[in-house]
Amino acid sequence: MAQGVAPLPQQVLGTGRSLRRRVDQAFIVVTGLFALLIVAVLLTIAAQLAYQAWPAVQAFGLSFLTSATWDVIDSKFGVLAIAYGTLVSSLLALLLAVPVSIGVALALTEDFLPAVVRTPLAFLVELLAAVPSVVYGLWGVNVLVPLLFPLMEWLNLKFGWIPLFSTPPQGPGMLPAAVVLSIMILPTIAAISRDVLSVLPTEFRSASMALGGTRWETIFRVLLPAGASGILGGVMLGLGRALGETMAVTMVIGNAPQISPSLLDPAQTIASLLATQFGEASEPLHVGALMYAALVLFGLTLLVNMIAELLVRTIQLERT
Repeated sequence: MAQGVAPLPQQVLGTGRSLRRRVDQAFIVVTGLFALLIVAVLLTIAAQLAYQAWPAVQAFGLSFLTSATWDVIDSKFGVLAIAYGTLVSSLLALLLAVPVSIGVALALTEDFLPAVVRTPLAFLVELLAAVPSVVYGLWGVNVLVPLLFPLMEWLNLKFGWIPLFSTPPQGPGMLPAAVVLSIMILPTIAAISRDVLSVLPTEFRSASMALGGTRWETIFRVLLPAGASGILGGVMLGLGRALGETMAVTMVIGNAPQISPSLLDPAQTIASLLATQFGEASEPLHVGALMYAALVLFGLTLLVNMIAELLVRTIQLERT
């Protein structure tokens, strides 16, 4: 020990360690309270929805989930057709958005493009997430639907024997809604996938190349499997947004509560149903049915997040 520097007394050292322990314990308590607060908020929302939906729950029970009839005049309500539209439009949007999103993420992280192009491209992709949904809806009605209409006519003419394209297009429908949703969720999935791929250790790439793997083999056999859990989390976040999207879907889906295998037919989602009917609902049973539908959407969103968490943990366990 250097001369002239007196060691700290044991009492001072003990006081410092005790203070750090107390600070750590306080931090644990505060973060635990925040976690409980989130749970309390979710339970409060669910309880309020259930309370408002109680008249419809008493009137229809579980048959509300299995009936495809939504008749405001006769007060007959069922959410099956609307839930079908919600799930199909969201899954179709994922089918369109995920390959493009992963391709964008790879282009931004694997030096396929020069830096002078990558930076503006990353900015433009993230800028898509800042566009209001009503703007997407207006663009969909005025640009996308007229643009897709000749394609939908061609699909019906050439592939009308396939149930997916078996009906003549009417303009707004399931396919335009899925395309709009895919554009809206693309920046979320692409940004998360890019962040996941960019933080993978460089040793993964070097080791694969050293063993004779090509760039594409490295991507598909090393990088994507290594980042699968993070990419899957981004995909599920995108799915959550697609399930709850309101205005853009309302403007391009056609708002017809029906179950049709054709992607060219109009459809309806739970979010678009709430947007179009909640402001005009006056009968207690109608309001209760809408809140019951909102409760179903709330449950679907929670279920998607729970499945995503289980899948991510399963992939992480398999990797370890």
